[in-house]
Amino acid sequence: MEQIRSLAQMIEEAKKLCAAKGKKRVSVAMAEDAGLISAIEEARRDGLIEATLVGDAVKVKACITEAGASVGDYTIIDEKNEARCGIVAVTEVSSKRADIYMKGQLHTDHFLRGMLNKEAGLRSGKVISHCYFHEVEGYDRIFFVADAAFNTYPDLKQKADILQNTVNFARALGVECPKVACLAAVEVVNPDMPCTLDAAALVQMNQRGQIKNCVVDGPLALDNAINEEAAKIKKIASPVAGKADVLLVPHIDAGNMLSKAIVYFSKNETAGIIIGAAAPVILTSRADSPRAKMLSVAAAVMLSHHV
Repeated sequence: MEQIRSLAQMIEEAKKLCAAKGKKRVSVAMAEDAGLISAIEEARRDGLIEATLVGDAVKVKACITEAGASVGDYTIIDEKNEARCGIVAVTEVSSKRADIYMKGQLHTDHFLRGMLNKEAGLRSGKVISHCYFHEVEGYDRIFFVADAAFNTYPDLKQKADILQNTVNFARALGVECPKVACLAAVEVVNPDMPCTLDAAALVQMNQRGQIKNCVVDGPLALDNAINEEAAKIKKIASPVAGKADVLLVPHIDAGNMLSKAIVYFSKNETAGIIIGAAAPVILTSRADSPRAKMLSVAAAVMLSHHV
């Protein structure tokens, strides 16, 4: 598969994969929203998924009808208790009756409790992380930003896992050897700036084979990571500088601000996914557009086929 350079292309590649290898099944926790159902219905009609919808069956059916879909095209599990919706939905995945766990209208804490449940959840034994992926006008590739939403202040070991999770996801979208920039405010190692020490250590871990299937460099400031002219002016000789696919942020504050800056200061398409669990996990906001939810579904399908 060639490298995916736009999110519209990602959807088309997901269609091809599913046509060749079969659809995936999404288990949705508290699927009581017509906008959510419309995104799921689009993915279903495109041949990407089948869906199991967990929630109050009367409300779920009403939302299916409101979305212009047919109740007969869905498996519905009646569960009126919000806290139980996450457990029921994630059990469908951990028991292999579904492939992807997706958040509906339940609160995030209930959803994550389901994902992390010791008996029925999707623990993998390693760090679970979040990745925003952005198509930004003017650039010839998708940017993967991690972790801007899940891990708060990761240590070096956690950063290594987050990085590997993100590389694996980028590879599922056709980036054969992702170029990873470990971001900081500067491009030199400074003992007074701990994230630059972590960046230098991650570079060494990559060179020693502890972080695989990618090229890592850092510390790199954002301009040097994504703009070749900026890297050239600062005389940074690196296969990553100016060409980064993956932007590894030092902590959640930097990641959150970076991703929101991309969303609000540029013409872009953006979606997100949780990676590193035993199966792909879609954690969208209840306020996300149906398009963003559709993009997250397509990405989860790509990752599920890749794994």
